[in-house]
Amino acid sequence: MAETPFDAVLFDFSGTLFRLEEDESWLADVTDHEGRPFDVHRQAELMRRLTQPVGQPVEMDADEHHAWTNRDREPRWHREAYLTVLRKSGVADPEQAQALYEKVTDPDCWTVYPDTVPVVEALAGDGIAVGVVSNIAFDLRPAFARLGIDDLVSVFALSFEVGAVKPEPEIFRYAVDALGVDPQRTLMIGDSEKADGAARSIGCAFELVEPAPTAERHDALWTVLAAAGITPTEPGAGRSS
Repeated sequence: MAETPFDAVLFDFSGTLFRLEEDESWLADVTDHEGRPFDVHRQAELMRRLTQPVGQPVEMDADEHHAWTNRDREPRWHREAYLTVLRKSGVADPEQAQALYEKVTDPDCWTVYPDTVPVVEALAGDGIAVGVVSNIAFDLRPAFARLGIDDLVSVFALSFEVGAVKPEPEIFRYAVDALGVDPQRTLMIGDSEKADGAARSIGCAFELVEPAPTAERHDALWTVLAAAGITPTEPGAGRSS
């Protein structure tokens, strides 16, 4: 491995390492207020609203806005906020909304990007600490466990456990402190300039990836690592003596 300017890499979860993608079976029976099924365009818009990292996807009253802005701090607010989004996006049946919400919060329903596993393995194999920093209200560790890489992630800084959300500096500080690394030797990778890019506030470097569909984004993690000066040995590649 070439000399690297970083001792640790922090990753966002949604839109960076994994992505919540449309599954026809989830929405096959979902109907709007007039009993009509959602067409492909409305399905795509619904998924976008459920996964956008910043901003407010629908109009909300004061109580709904409070739940939305605090959704990643407590599971109860997360549930309330997303059921509101589903209802105001046209999902009229409460049982349908609840079933869809359970898919959103099931780690097994998230699709991994093609380069996630090899990148995590390569970084860990070369002695670069790996952390995950996520605004989330459920335990995402099982998504990593099913791929056999949970033990390669040294810290999971999850907002509902830490008590801070991106872009607040406290969640990034928690991660670097847990890793025992200097923020100035830490790289944050994520899909939101506002949320993930806030790692710069404590001295971290930042690289942006696009939250494109997993079928369209094959090597973005390798690309941004290289741009930052990190060239870990890919799993299976021979090491020079």
